Amino acid sequence: MSAALAAAAVSLEGLEKRFGDVVAVDGIDLDISDGEFFSLLGPSGSGKTTTLRLIAGFDRPSAGRVRLYGRDVTELAPFEREVNTVFQDYALFPHMTVAQNVAYGLMVRGVSRAQRESRVAEALRRVRLPGFDARRPAQLSGGQRQRVALARALVNRPRVVLLDEPLGALDRKLREEMQVELKEIQREVGITFVFVTHDQDEALSMSDRIAVFEAGRLAQVGTPTEIYERPTTPFVAGFVGTSNVIAGALAQRLVGRSGQYSVRPEKIRVLAPGELAGGDEYSLPGAISEVVYLGASTRLMISVDDGKTLSVLQQNVAGAADDAGKGTPVQLAWKKVHTLSLHTDLEEPAAQRSE
Repeated sequence: MSAALAAAAVSLEGLEKRFGDVVAVDGIDLDISDGEFFSLLGPSGSGKTTTLRLIAGFDRPSAGRVRLYGRDVTELAPFEREVNTVFQDYALFPHMTVAQNVAYGLMVRGVSRAQRESRVAEALRRVRLPGFDARRPAQLSGGQRQRVALARALVNRPRVVLLDEPLGALDRKLREEMQVELKEIQREVGITFVFVTHDQDEALSMSDRIAVFEAGRLAQVGTPTEIYERPTTPFVAGFVGTSNVIAGALAQRLVGRSGQYSVRPEKIRVLAPGELAGGDEYSLPGAISEVVYLGASTRLMISVDDGKTLSVLQQNVAGAADDAGKGTPVQLAWKKVHTLSLHTDLEEPAAQRSE
């Protein structure tokens, strides 16, 4: 066994899952390091949830292996793996108190009452819910229920915690607060977290690394900065944030060669009257076709040559750009280094795909 394989908390080797003719996971190779907050990101039907279920042991792979800290667990049942799963609906027992919910797994395993009480108190302290022992799930907020579910996972002292869109049921403000809390808790406990989400902002803000799924395969794996700033395929460029894809005659004109290229809306600026683009910039004339006020920023849709429309994001530092009306001619410019070459999309296999 190699040192790299032994060091990986989770190692997936040629992992495949088929449901009849439906290919949910298609030959994934992936290593997740010990102590990482690792996100599986992708749209519905991309295979991320199925991959999580294969790691947990809820489903068996059609091919390939699952290893946890070097140990082959492919054929082991979920309770035989050193993992615990937190679900979107929390799956709390409504008739039990918080303490009873958290202690349930320990009780099933025959842990003594004194040890249960000590470990439950420790788990609730870690998720910032000391003193909530006697409450029932109905008396808790959505964020508190989510933390109880996390405490129930942590109390068993797993080596890996799997989280299946655990913030999906929360409203936007609470969701953003819980993103910060969940990451802080993960840092404190030092346990490997594998987090499934379809929310790009969530993955970017919380993760050490991200695997972007497309049609059952890995489109790109990297840090949030790498995924956002240097997408390698048109799919990643379009799915993670907003990106302008330049191709065809426009690419030939700007870059000087054919291909597909990406530039983020916030990298493009509108030149002031009389201002010239720098020698390290591409420049392009256009006209405003739409103005979308977003509060902190304004999105300008700019019609350029060949019927292409580019999105430009401007921060409202000095107030909204109310004077920018439809049809106004503009000159755009952006750094050449921000124009990224993209690989072609993954080939679509003949078999149907599903989540």
